[in-house]
Amino acid sequence: MLSPETLACARKSMLCWLATVDAQGQPSVSPKEIFTFSASEHLLIANIASPSSVRNILANPRVCVSFVDVFVQKGFKVSGTARNVRPQDLDYEKWVTPLTAMAGPRFPIRSVIGIRVTQCEPILAPSYQLYAEETTEQAQVASAMRAYGVRPLVDRS
Repeated sequence: MLSPETLACARKSMLCWLATVDAQGQPSVSPKEIFTFSASEHLLIANIASPSSVRNILANPRVCVSFVDVFVQKGFKVSGTARNVRPQDLDYEKWVTPLTAMAGPRFPIRSVIGIRVTQCEPILAPSYQLYAEETTEQAQVASAMRAYGVRPLVDRS
């Protein structure tokens, strides 16, 4: 389900954005910074400070998560069904172990949002479609760097 391109994009992302819906149908999007993949069909997100996301998942387990490289302006959207895996659940250790390795002692993991991915599709800035012949990743990066006022790191090794 998850292509090598999707996994590579996710690994480069500092945040993913989790979209949930509450019991009244109100959508909510929140950033998550500790996440990884398990096999090719599960996305694991550490619940560090996400009571609204967990409450929404209990009301409606259908979720969407996006990863976007803000410089290249490409990414992926994954959709699926989530469950909140709590410390008292029998399989909690299996789900939390890779996240604990990432988080270390700095972030307390209250539970794991485990998402079984059912769909994955690319995200592209409109420029790639509207101006396909002139839009390149290099041009997008240069434009984003100008807009954000940043410069690429210089390798001094």
